[in-house]
Amino acid sequence: MPEGPEIRRAADKLERAILGKKLTDVWFAFPQLKTYEPALLGEQVTAIETRGKALLTHFSNGLTLYSHNQLYGVWRVVNTGAEPATKRVLRVRLASEDQAILLYSASDIELLNSETLATHPFLQRVGPDVLDMTLTPEQVAERLLSARFRRRQFSGLLLDQAFLAGLGNYLRAEILWQAQLLPQHKAQDLAPEQLAAFAEALLAIPRHSYQMRGTMDENVHHGAAFRFEVFHRNGKPCERCGTTIEKSTLSSRPFYWCPGCQR
Repeated sequence: MPEGPEIRRAADKLERAILGKKLTDVWFAFPQLKTYEPALLGEQVTAIETRGKALLTHFSNGLTLYSHNQLYGVWRVVNTGAEPATKRVLRVRLASEDQAILLYSASDIELLNSETLATHPFLQRVGPDVLDMTLTPEQVAERLLSARFRRRQFSGLLLDQAFLAGLGNYLRAEILWQAQLLPQHKAQDLAPEQLAAFAEALLAIPRHSYQMRGTMDENVHHGAAFRFEVFHRNGKPCERCGTTIEKSTLSSRPFYWCPGCQR
């Protein structure tokens, strides 16, 4: 399942293909969206926003296409007129004169105006996005200590999109390692310096993964490329303390940690 950094990189690729270009072809598979096709012809995509694992494609006439890939949805960039050989079912086509973006297999697709966008149930439920560069560690620390989240174990909290959007399983393991915390910890039990380090890691790790395009190269100088410190490294020594990294199951998903420096 892609996490926030992968979703944002996919959105970047779509933006490079279609942003600011006049739409020459607009097609939706779902009957309830068909009526919007004429209204979007000749308009432009002004931005593609990520909110956790949802994509918001904003158009110049004020409409927004909401799509959530869930397990099977995938976007593709093609030359206009090309039809990729695939067994996936096409749901959306937005084409300009030279390039088109195609959405396959997703079922959670809606067109929203400013009012329905502001009241959309998923978007109201989801927390701030970890890749929103205006979000600060201080705001994250405040959120951690709020009545809603302060008593939650990190094992579940870091997978809850209502806390911070865009986090997922590999980020959970890497963030907790970076902050030297265990999944059983709760924000209310942390010392101020632990809370600050955790809040910093909650933003720094996903942003580093995004900026480094998920590159993992053991030969690159430490910190230059994004590489897993614990995830999928069970049986190997921890880079920080040398203890053997262990693997378990947490919230029905694999979890990796260092028993030496995560206490």
